[in-house]
Amino acid sequence: MPYDEALAERVQALIGKHRGVTEKRMFGGLAFMLDGNMCCGVMQGRIMVRLGPEGAEAALKEPHTAPMDFTGKPIKSMVYVRPEGYVSDADLEKWVKAAVGFAKSLPPK
Repeated sequence: MPYDEALAERVQALIGKHRGVTEKRMFGGLAFMLDGNMCCGVMQGRIMVRLGPEGAEAALKEPHTAPMDFTGKPIKSMVYVRPEGYVSDADLEKWVKAAVGFAKSLPPK
């Protein structure tokens, strides 16, 4: 199943406000990079957010999240958020803002 283009447009509208944003097809979806660092993305009907190991661990305590296990092994710094977790624009913005915050903490590539 291809990624949800309407969802990708919602994410792009939020992250596109920042400088240094590029889009890249990866993981069978669309990833948003910030200064060369993976930030967040859309895979099928879910969003993936990069929050770092501590941020991801905390996020997994919230409803509608799951470990990102694209390869069958969880990626400790990223989580999936199911559609119920970003129904409202405010919910989606919360996740994108958290991912942007983590990506900005990394040195540019």
